[in-house]
Amino acid sequence: MRIKIFLSKVAGLIIITGSIAITGNAQNIKVQSGTFISGKGGAVITLNNTDLQNDGTINQQPGDGRFVFSGNTSDVIAGASSSLFDILEIAKTGSAKLTLQQGIQVGSNITFTSGIIDLNQQNILLQPAALLNGESETSYITGINGGYIEITNTLMSPSAVNPGNLGLVISSSQNMGSTIIRRGHQSQINNTGNGKTIYRYFDVIPTVNTGLNATLQLNYLDAEKNSLDENQFTMWSSADNQHWANLGFSARDNAANYVQQTGINSFARFTLTEALSSLPLVWAGFNTQCVNGQTKLSWETKEEQNTDVFVIRRSSNGTTWTDIATIPAAGNSQTGRSYAYIDVQPVSGIGYYQIWLKDKDGHISISPVLINQCGQSEAVKAYPNPVQNTCTVNIHSDAANLVTLRLYDNLGSLLQQHIVSLQPGNNQYEVPMSKYAQGTYSLVVIWNNEKVNVVKLEK
Repeated sequence: MRIKIFLSKVAGLIIITGSIAITGNAQNIKVQSGTFISGKGGAVITLNNTDLQNDGTINQQPGDGRFVFSGNTSDVIAGASSSLFDILEIAKTGSAKLTLQQGIQVGSNITFTSGIIDLNQQNILLQPAALLNGESETSYITGINGGYIEITNTLMSPSAVNPGNLGLVISSSQNMGSTIIRRGHQSQINNTGNGKTIYRYFDVIPTVNTGLNATLQLNYLDAEKNSLDENQFTMWSSADNQHWANLGFSARDNAANYVQQTGINSFARFTLTEALSSLPLVWAGFNTQCVNGQTKLSWETKEEQNTDVFVIRRSSNGTTWTDIATIPAAGNSQTGRSYAYIDVQPVSGIGYYQIWLKDKDGHISISPVLINQCGQSEAVKAYPNPVQNTCTVNIHSDAANLVTLRLYDNLGSLLQQHIVSLQPGNNQYEVPMSKYAQGTYSLVVIWNNEKVNVVKLEK
């Protein structure tokens, strides 16, 4: 039997034993405080273009049935209470999605028929036997603004185990005990706001976390690549979600969308990125200066891990490059380091420079393009514009100066302030903007508390 009813509020004790399709008045079903909703015998509760606000109790047990969110408009799960669904099915069409405004729990599975579930900074807790069923490139969980999906399993010498079907395949000869696996969907950055990864990471928290000699296979969707080159993906790990180590890879399959690594002895947070996105190296200021017909390049790093050498590259047109020098790097440093190189035979006119940092594993991090032009007047430029994650600010100064960089949003709120010392010539600094929403921003440069330059930025 299939019944269609129209409700705005649900109150009392309701046990559903058949299939029921609900189209809510004003697209909202509210379960009042003190109300208990359950299902029996595999009941199907279909919410078609209907929000669910649960202020009462939805506490389904295995076999109680499923909640289906269908239709062609986006809906939300909200309310004061966290709902426990036995089976949650997403069956949205077109661009419609289901957004969480309250955390939920799932007993058996989340079934992906069509459409997207947006975590929206909320969490999904899977019961130990629950799993994701049918997640695909067109129907999946996302949450680039925060939130995670979590399961806890007991892993005793696991062999190619994929807890909850979350996409992290674990093998180890060690009995790891009770293990928490969390999957999030934010691009990861280092402790100064730099770096970029895929829109997927995993936290793995086992009871036993030493001597694991584990193999991990991290699966991902094309929709999560975050404009990165999957041909360059390697696995990265962080114990504090700020300082990252490149673990490399033992196997990589772009068609099946996974990266695998062996010999991992302890677990932490794992994600994927390409070498050119380089999480461990933190660039600081850059400077180019004309000195007696020669070009002096200066640069700084705030932090280095496993670095090997800097390769200085030069171009007369910004497209064809020649390696002109190699400078040893610090290797490992948690403090700032300064470097310099003098090009005694610079090109005439505008000279372009770039610095490649090679780490000891052969991976490369590339600096912004540095420009040197003698006789240039004082100027401020910012690029790229529109900004994606980081804005590079180029400031040309005829003499040593002290400037203040201030970033404001479109409401005039001060978001960042940096006081920097300029050297004569071209100076470059990076302003991290990955955590800000799309919109218009103002970069204000104040020279010695007098002259002011304002650059409008779009993100």
